[in-house]
This record gives sequence, C-alpha cells and structure tokens, in this order.
Amino acid sequence: MGTGKCCFGPTNAEAASKQKASTPSFFSSHHHWYSSIIHSLPPSPHPTKLLYTYERAINGFSARLTATQAEKLRALPGILSVIPDQVRQIHTTRTPHFLGLSDGLGIWKSSCYGDGVIIGVLDTGIWPECPSFIDSGLSPVPDSWKGICETGPDFPASACNRKIIGARAFYKGYESYIETPIDETKESKSPRDNEGHGTHTASTAAGSLVSNASFFEYAYGEARGMATKARIAAYKICWSLGCFDSDILAAMDQAIADGVNVISLSVGGTGYAPQYDQDSIAIGAFGAVNHGVVVSCSAGNSGPGPYTAVNIAPWILTVGASTIDREFPADAVLGDGRIFGGVSLYSGDPLVDFKLPLVYAGDVGNRYCSMGSLSPSEVQGKIVVCDRGGNARVEKGSAVKLAGGLGMTLTNTAESGEELVC
Repeated sequence: MGTGKCCFGPTNAEAASKQKASTPSFFSSHHHWYSSIIHSLPPSPHPTKLLYTYERAINGFSARLTATQAEKLRALPGILSVIPDQVRQIHTTRTPHFLGLSDGLGIWKSSCYGDGVIIGVLDTGIWPECPSFIDSGLSPVPDSWKGICETGPDFPASACNRKIIGARAFYKGYESYIETPIDETKESKSPRDNEGHGTHTASTAAGSLVSNASFFEYAYGEARGMATKARIAAYKICWSLGCFDSDILAAMDQAIADGVNVISLSVGGTGYAPQYDQDSIAIGAFGAVNHGVVVSCSAGNSGPGPYTAVNIAPWILTVGASTIDREFPADAVLGDGRIFGGVSLYSGDPLVDFKLPLVYAGDVGNRYCSMGSLSPSEVQGKIVVCDRGGNARVEKGSAVKLAGGLGMTLTNTAESGEELVC
C-alpha cells in the first residue's frame, strides 16, 4: 500500500488505500470504490469531490474533505493513511500550467515566446521598475517600431528598454472634462502608473520571467507573461476619473502609427454594450484591424446576467475571465459548528486558537463598515461581518481595526452573488 494525503477544507486532498488486487469484487474499478468511500462520509458544507485516482505512484486518491470527514476516513477498513496535503515544490504561477503551456514544446516554443511582437497596452500606464519588465536576454528592438518613450520628472528615458520599448500618455480628453490641468501632486501626467492596473495587464501579456515571486507569501513560483519575449508599448489613457473615449481613440490611432502588432485593452463600458457605431472602442478597433493590428479586449466586470459582456464587436478578440484550478480557501467556523467557505490572502500574525464573538456591522453602526461608523464598545475584541459595497474594502478593514475589532469578514450581498471578494 502507498501513502496519500488529505487537505482539510475546500482544497485538494489525498488518501491511500489497499493494493489494486484488494478492490472489493462488487466495484468495477478503483475509481468506483473510492467514490463509494467518499459518499459514505458525513456530509460537508463544501462539495465532497473525488479529484484523482492514483494507480501507479501510490494506490490511493485525492479528495476535498473536512477534518471530520478525514477522521472518519482514517477509521475505514482498507485505508492505510490520511495525511494533510502540503505544498512541496511550486515551480510557476498557475495559469501557464493550467493552460497546458510548456517551455519545451507546443505553442510557446513554436511562437518563439512572442519574440518580435509588439503589444500596445492601453491602460493606466506602467511602473517600469517592476521586475517583469527587465530586458535581459531580449534581442534588439524590432526595426518596425516607430514609437517613442515620452519622458517626465518621474519617467526618465531609462524607464524604457528592450522590453518597454515605448510609452506615451493621453490626457486631453480627461483635462477637458475636469476643465483644469491635471493636478500632478495627485496623479502623474507621464506614462507612470499610479493605479497599478496597467502594470498588471502589461505584465500579464508580456512580462519577463520573474523567479521567487509571490503575493503576500502565497503562490511562490515563477511569474511570467503569456509572451515573455514580446515587447510592450504603454499608452496611458486612464486617470482618476476614468478613461475617456477621446483619449482611447487617440492612443489607438497612435499605436497603429507606432507599429504595434497587437492592441491590448482591458477597458470598456459597464452594464450593456453600446451599439457598435456608438462604441469608440469598436470603431477604433475596426480601423486597427484594417491596418493588420489584432485588437484584444476584456469582456468587462459586469454580470452574470445576459447582455452584460462588452467589447463584443466581431472584429475584436474578446477575452472573458475564468476560474482556474487553484484556490486560497479560508473557512469561517461558527460556534454551532456551521462552516462557511470563503477565501483569504491574510499573511499577518497567527490567529488566536479560540473562538471570538461575532457581530454584524449593521447592528453596531453601519453594514458597510464605513470609517468612523462602528461603535467601539460593541466591536472591541470581536470579528465584524461587513457587507460588500458602499466603500473600499481596505477602508472596511481599517474601520474595524480602529474600532477595536480583531477581525473582519467581508460578505457578498445578493447583487454580487458568488463573485470573489478578496
């Protein structure tokens, strides 16, 4: 018999069973047998699911189990061991592996990792010091590039290299709307990213390989863009009040002239998609496509109702978000034993090993946990449940902390459904 592992809560789990010859005769396969074992365990607030059946390295299976289920599993005949699943080696961020991409063969290798391709990223700008934009090992800038690197007090010429080969900012539409010049004490007028979104999208598309990356010590591994050898031209079109059509079209027009091969635009309307002839992005994209430029746009953050996808013109490559096979689970365990599954990226001091009182923010001040709205006498030493919406999530946590709370649980309202909130 082999050994196996079990990870409590809504994550992968493994357990070991007897050898294949020991499978009871009335089960057609190991998978059938293991499924029967899983279904015999006590019910769980999370779906109890058989994930894998192992027949070579070990004789066993992996499943999603609670601690109670694991204890019951240990006592069953034919089970050798049940061990918590632990991370041993993480070699890359999850998406490339999830998509089946490999360094040695397939689309990555045959496309030379995007070498020679220029991606124009229209967004909030770029933070050039990010390690994802190191140009080590890249060939010279393609001869087809005709763009420039706009400089400013916080964006020197050295901000551009063989990875970030161009950068510009478009703000005339924004300044026209606010009827005053940009306040450069609050947001940079250069291509520098003050918000973070543009840096995120640029590194996702064409970021160089970065070793030992993590997010608050979660998901250690290699961070990399989908086209690690492609070049980035950053066009800053979004400001504190949003992204204006005039600036978007100007940037698209300039990107075509500069010689980009792809325009990446994670920007769009909210709610319903406008008619194509009333949609500046659709119009600009049509022109770009006529010049041989591929236009890739996000489908938006609205939904999940019908007609809520945007940037859906047939000449646009519309990309929607999806789930992947990795979670960062965190359970909220109540005093009566009920368990509510959630997610968390908390990386601070260890939590106390005893249960804390729980209060709903709506009963002690304001359900959205607005700053200064919570009663310290009713929040002190407790975990506060705050509703999503109304204010920033970071502000909610700060409000709870300032009122003396020891923890915060952020909950979706009916409008948000099952959306991820961390």
